Amino acid sequence: MNIIYTIGIYLYAFGVRIASLFNIKAHQMVTGWKAIKDIPADSSRPTAWFHAASLGEFEQARPVLEKFKQRHPEYRIWVTFFSPSGYEIRKNYDQADVVSYLPMDTPRNVRKMVRLVNPDIVFFVKYEFWFNYLTTLRDKGIPTYIFSAIFRPNQYFFKSYGKWFLRQLKSCFKHIFVQNEESMQLLNSHGIANCSIAGDTRFDRVHDIAQHVKSFPEIEQFLNADGTQSKVLIAGSSWEPDEEYLKEYILHRGNNFKMILAPHVISESHIKWIENLFGEKNCIRYSALQSFHENPTILIIDNIGMLSSLYQYGDVAYIGGGWGRGIHNILEAITFGKPVVFGPNHKKFQEACDMIALEGGFTYTRYIELEKTLDKLFDNAEYRTLCSKNCNAYMQKNLGSTELILNEL
Repeated sequence: MNIIYTIGIYLYAFGVRIASLFNIKAHQMVTGWKAIKDIPADSSRPTAWFHAASLGEFEQARPVLEKFKQRHPEYRIWVTFFSPSGYEIRKNYDQADVVSYLPMDTPRNVRKMVRLVNPDIVFFVKYEFWFNYLTTLRDKGIPTYIFSAIFRPNQYFFKSYGKWFLRQLKSCFKHIFVQNEESMQLLNSHGIANCSIAGDTRFDRVHDIAQHVKSFPEIEQFLNADGTQSKVLIAGSSWEPDEEYLKEYILHRGNNFKMILAPHVISESHIKWIENLFGEKNCIRYSALQSFHENPTILIIDNIGMLSSLYQYGDVAYIGGGWGRGIHNILEAITFGKPVVFGPNHKKFQEACDMIALEGGFTYTRYIELEKTLDKLFDNAEYRTLCSKNCNAYMQKNLGSTELILNEL
């Protein structure tokens, strides 16, 4: 099985190199792999290696990384990403000594990368299982951990063809920190005892953001430009299907209503599409906010990095992605006590299912359901306050994952 796995990795790497000829993200990956050879080796200090697939997993890694760095300042911190969407945004992250891509999981790449990083301790996040890396780290006696992990019965580890993968899972990690009881029971039932429930480190991360939230006077001016107390919807990480449903709701809602829209894709073509959808005279871009003279109802965030602080300004949050591969981060809104609404593809996200059960989150499959939910939240202040309390209670219950992990170490 190891040979089959490795052949699959070689084929995948070949596909990425072919795709790099015409795909920008694939080109960034290949360029990033080549750049690793220019990183100087450094054996003067012990090294902690943190690996995250992409930006979302990196946000889970941050609280552990930053607390680890505080407690062990003698360590050099090396962060790797698999995806350009993580590396390109966090390549200048100031809490790490080195930030790089993770080369493909071929035996030659692994030998070179492990020799270069020379780690004393390694952390993987959530779903990252690169088995040539893991077996090499194990064979070298380097303690390797994974945290914020989730396991489900339908994963390949637990299929009839997954016995080899399950053996690697058993032998390669010194400890597995899972998010919930179901994951731990599943691992225990397959003979894996070196695991414990530590929860999801994203709760600690978003809570920290809320405690040090940025303010945006120009946005506050936009929201109060007409001198009235408008209802405010924050739409985060939206895609086209989300935006089309939100257009219907804007038409239904009429006056005394404003929306801050932070699309997942901020290309010029997509922002123009949004402006055409909602009507150019109704929209203002954040980059043009200083000079607006009209009274638009929709503020389009045309940059990356603000969204997590913007939820403070909303009455209700809409989280995009529920009509695609899956919803984006709802915790950034919940930490401000904002009820969240999202599309139907949310079932793989434990926090979304929890919030629906606790009446702090709401989903919909038809526009009329979205309309009724948002109307109730906006027009019934008492009900909105109840939902907000439910969000706050859920956040408080789930804080502390970072301390659990570091104390176990």
